[in-house]
Amino acid sequence: MADHRQTHQRHPHQQQYHPNEAFKGMLPERAPSKSQFLTLVTLLPVGGTLLLLSGLTLAGTLIGLAITTPLFVIFSPVLVPAALVIGLAITGFLTSGAFGITALSALSWMANSLRRMRVPEQMDHLKRLAQQTREMAQTVQAKAQESGREAKDHKEGVKTGRERDSNKDNKE
Repeated sequence: MADHRQTHQRHPHQQQYHPNEAFKGMLPERAPSKSQFLTLVTLLPVGGTLLLLSGLTLAGTLIGLAITTPLFVIFSPVLVPAALVIGLAITGFLTSGAFGITALSALSWMANSLRRMRVPEQMDHLKRLAQQTREMAQTVQAKAQESGREAKDHKEGVKTGRERDSNKDNKE
């Protein structure tokens, strides 16, 4: 201790350490205003009450779970399928609703695009496009019929050739 005093006496410009200095950085430099104080005084009981209610709710939930767990185990052969059926039903309803909303939005979009399509040029373009589609379908159908006839003729030609070969064999 004597050395510490001597060291301190040798360096008078060095600051002395106080235990309160560790907390000095955490404290505000000025006192809180009246509005801050009133806010703290108002919110402290509200926060405490809400914390108490959350604790009571947690305790009640744990007690209820402890009481009902044996019932869940006993009735699980009934509860599990029932939960599955209810879950699937809810999923079905939600999916049905999603599909319905999607269909309605698609119909709404189509109606809006048709309303905007008042210009005759756009209608003419669509008519030309429909006509080209019809012509293409007729071309494909004609080619399909033609290839069907060729396959039939080829099959008959092979059959006719076999008949001729068999007739030649019979004559010899």
